Amino acid sequence: MKIILINGSPRSDGNTFHLLTMVKERVEMSGIETELIQLGGKQVHGCTACMKCRNEGKGRCHIKNDRINEIIQKVREADGLVIGSPVYFADVTSEVKALIDVLGYVARADASILRRKVGASVIAVRRAGEIHAFNTINHLFLISEMIIPGSSYWNIALGREKGDVLNDTEGVKTMETLGDNIAWLLKKCTN
Repeated sequence: MKIILINGSPRSDGNTFHLLTMVKERVEMSGIETELIQLGGKQVHGCTACMKCRNEGKGRCHIKNDRINEIIQKVREADGLVIGSPVYFADVTSEVKALIDVLGYVARADASILRRKVGASVIAVRRAGEIHAFNTINHLFLISEMIIPGSSYWNIALGREKGDVLNDTEGVKTMETLGDNIAWLLKKCTN
């Protein structure tokens, strides 16, 4: 079993990274393999709806979108996906949105990429907009027939400066519970 975690923040060591690391560590405690991938700050392109991913049947974006195509391949081979993003103007980062659009479109051509895999969103927020960002990621999971585990609260934590989320006691507990629930669900799904 393996979970892919995507850091959509351009800050590779910022609050989103800390939240994903909390989830990652809890999943690993259950003996499940994880891989944390840095997406934020990388050159990626959104979907142009050219339909080449569908018509050519290659399960990848034809645009020079190497980072997203690499992630698509890793997600194809994994049992679950966690996407993390900070809130930018009440939504996810542009890199996360590009991933959602391209992965979602490729998955529509080949439902087995995401179907019945575990999917969870993780949001780092300074003040507001977190529910919209949370929903943006979850919409990908829901339309792709993924299974979304819950936690003790919405999968968000508050913080502005790097590391501030570590002081959000409820946010930390939410991430730990999410990691535990991801691991539990994966084990139930594979039995």
